[in-house]
Formats: sequence, structure tokens, C-alpha cells
Amino acid sequence: MAQMPLNIAMVTHDAKKEELKKWTNEHLQKLRPHNIYATGTTSKVLENINGGLSLTALKSGPYGGDQQLGAMICEGKLDAMIFFQDPMTAQPHDVDVKALIRMSTLYDLPLACNQATANLIVCSDLFLFPISDPIPN
Repeated sequence: MAQMPLNIAMVTHDAKKEELKKWTNEHLQKLRPHNIYATGTTSKVLENINGGLSLTALKSGPYGGDQQLGAMICEGKLDAMIFFQDPMTAQPHDVDVKALIRMSTLYDLPLACNQATANLIVCSDLFLFPISDPIPN
């Protein structure tokens, strides 16, 4: 059975952008076949990855990018989200971040908030298949 491309959201707080870039480079072979949706400056960090990604840039998180991803979750258009968060820095749009995490939980979307969990997602055999018919819990 041929692998279908997954739709993966990638988001990161400013202090974690280089960490996400490094992680993405390390997993480029696994990510390349998939469609990546990234918010604002995260997309700028990822657009220059060697070998390229199928990348769609959304608005910056505080300017609506988080809501764009939330809508995609509700519409069943995402299969996973990699969101490297900075737990040590207050975010001015924290309420948007919490809403995005809430939607991921509600719709049973795999969500990685750190490298360890992101590694588990991309190394899982389940990473080969889209989520079938996600419904809210």
C-alpha cells in the first residue's frame, strides 16, 4: 500500500526555532513526502531547509496563524502537529496557544510539544497513515 502524504502542522516559539530547524533536518527523509503547514516565522525558518519541504506558510501565530491551524484541526485537515514550546517564556498570545492545544486534544490529533515526543511520532509505524475520520472526544 502506497503511503499517502500526511498534513503536518509545525509551530515553534521564538526560543525554540533553531531547535525545530535542527530536528527537521535530522528527520528530513521522513518529513519530505508530507505536506507541512507552518505559522509565520516558523515557515521562514523551515523554507531554507536543504532538500526542501512541501511547505505552506500561514499567518504568524499571534496574527491568526494559531486560529488557522485550529480551523484545520476542526475540519479534519491535519494528521499531526509538532509544536516546540518555550515553557520558560510568557507568550503574549498564550490564550491562542492554549486553544490550539485544546483543539488537538479534543480532536485526538497527535501533538508533540518537545523533541522526545516529536521523535516518537515520526518514528512510529502509524506515521505512515493519515488519521481516519477524526471526531471530537
